[in-house]
Amino acid sequence: MDIIPKSNVVHRFEKRKLLIAINCVAGLSIFFFGYDQGMMGGVNNAVDYYQNTMKLGYKGADGAPVITHTLLQGGIVSVYYLGTLCGCLVGGWFGDRYGRIKTIALGAAWAVFGATLQCSAQNHVWMICARSINGWGTGILNAIVPVWATETAEHTSRGQFIAIEFTLNIFGVVVAYWLEYGCSFYGDGTSQFTWRFPIAFQILPLIFLFAIVWFFPESPRWLVKVGREEEGRYVLGRLRGETGDDLGKAEAEFQDIRHVAELERKTAGRNSYVSMLFGIGSGKLHTGRRVQLVVWLQIMQEWIGIAGVTIYAPRIFEIAGISAKNSQWISGLNDIFYMFSTLICVFTLDRIGRRWTLYWGSVGQGIAMALAGGFSRLGINARDAGDVSKADAYGAAAVSMVYIFTFVFGATWLTVPWLYPAEIFPLEVRAKGNAWGVVGWSIGNGWLTLLCPVMFAAIGEKTLYIFAACNAITIPMVWALYPESNQRTLEEMNLLFASDSIWNWDAEKNFARLRDENPELVQAAQRGNSVLDPETGLAQRRVSTGSTLRGGGEKEDEKI
Repeated sequence: MDIIPKSNVVHRFEKRKLLIAINCVAGLSIFFFGYDQGMMGGVNNAVDYYQNTMKLGYKGADGAPVITHTLLQGGIVSVYYLGTLCGCLVGGWFGDRYGRIKTIALGAAWAVFGATLQCSAQNHVWMICARSINGWGTGILNAIVPVWATETAEHTSRGQFIAIEFTLNIFGVVVAYWLEYGCSFYGDGTSQFTWRFPIAFQILPLIFLFAIVWFFPESPRWLVKVGREEEGRYVLGRLRGETGDDLGKAEAEFQDIRHVAELERKTAGRNSYVSMLFGIGSGKLHTGRRVQLVVWLQIMQEWIGIAGVTIYAPRIFEIAGISAKNSQWISGLNDIFYMFSTLICVFTLDRIGRRWTLYWGSVGQGIAMALAGGFSRLGINARDAGDVSKADAYGAAAVSMVYIFTFVFGATWLTVPWLYPAEIFPLEVRAKGNAWGVVGWSIGNGWLTLLCPVMFAAIGEKTLYIFAACNAITIPMVWALYPESNQRTLEEMNLLFASDSIWNWDAEKNFARLRDENPELVQAAQRGNSVLDPETGLAQRRVSTGSTLRGGGEKEDEKI
């Protein structure tokens, strides 16, 4: 293939080796995402940062930071998520127009610019602007990297990849925490190095990502979409193989991609962000409903407590009576347990399904948050009464509940809200559908991180009760509104959302009816064929007019 540069790894690797190489690059981006999330937890506790540079407060007698401008502190953290919200919308649009590789490079370059501004910030205004710019870069990467990875992987490995991907995400959080913990011992712990170096550290993986991504293949689906079919067919052949048992697999998938690209051209005017949000012209595909589901699932993912625990864990442990210095390493150890818990999802997610994963996560997390709040209050009362030994025991119990919360979250709610958007959207709007998921994540994170310092200052450990209540709310929400996507193909999702009712039980009944009345539709879906016409919403099946695909046969749509 002379069109693709000889330096591209697609010429060197094929099948599993090529997929592993692509996933390593995607994992590098996800690692940066996690590092950037966890970084502010340590930065907020650096003396020079909050006392001298940002002037947010002062160092207390016990060594803990005393924040006098809690809203400003929360604003500096949360403005980053305003940037990710804007960036993900740009990334979804840019990725569909100019390709996945160029979009990844753009996101990496933009994030380097933002990180450079952050580590050189001289006041809170500078920092706010820098955080927003850095968020744009992260949003661009978050919108396009999962799409690039899933469009190159086979459908049977997508769920497992997302789970492994978020192990790398939390590994980034772990690196951020422990790097900052080590930096806190530099000199007397009051120099600018303790917070500027950890911020600057993220530039290294970003530069490497920008440099290496140019040597990787473009998404074959995007190549077909823009008319570069010869390149797309070659890349797909290298990904799936062209010999032995793999013979014909790439060609069959290529023909399906061509069919989807034709459908996209018919509905291009209805695939804008506004049309998706309000479901304009989506017919029985009910795209607007799907957008609402992924946005609110991501918002609730943050409000069940993880955004507060990730960034303000030291503050939570201080409320429980742990010293400022000890709260730092306890937070870092918590993140290590958090990282290992994500591996559970790799083995359970496809076995028990998305809904049951969320159910047991909500129950475990809700109980842990409620008990963490209760033990914290008992510890505070005991300390006020002068019973130090009992206060320490209650503090240890509160810490253990936070550990349990993050462990359960890593095994359940961390992965599903990111996997669900990749599963339920029609192929023609997958990139933008994933961007809507990032929008929800940005809203949830920005909203909560802005309010967390205010809530901790005003109501202390009662903040954890709010998180527990949010966990309880998610159980009926998931039960009533979120259909099960496990073991169902993307085309079966179109059948599942064909019901005009928003309720899950109606969707399942309608799906069962369509399956019983037209069993060939589900069979077509399992073969990867479209089963709903995007213009009319009518069920359709695809019939071959030729002997074989490789022999030049074409497929036509037949309305049912």
